[in-house]
Amino acid sequence: MSLDLLSRVRASLFEVIDPELGVNIMDLGLIYGVFVDEATNDVTIRMTLTTPGCPMADSIQKGVKFRVQQIKGVANITIDLVFEPRWTPARMTQRCKEFLWRK
Repeated sequence: MSLDLLSRVRASLFEVIDPELGVNIMDLGLIYGVFVDEATNDVTIRMTLTTPGCPMADSIQKGVKFRVQQIKGVANITIDLVFEPRWTPARMTQRCKEFLWRK
């Protein structure tokens, strides 16, 4: 079940939108890893922000927790906010780059 749960958690993160950029956090490259403990179904999400002083930090983290809590089978959720390696635009998907550069 954990692989299925992992897939569902990862898919749900595409629904979390950075409110300043209007792009989901997966395509932005803010998610560094999603981990599911098979014994407990606890979920840990390792992520970053575009800058350490991002004014939307709380909003984005709350959005992640809110969305993942809606998935059946998820127990506890931990967000591991890291800034190494630093985020760069190179982490964005091509689709994200095209969207942002057309704005």
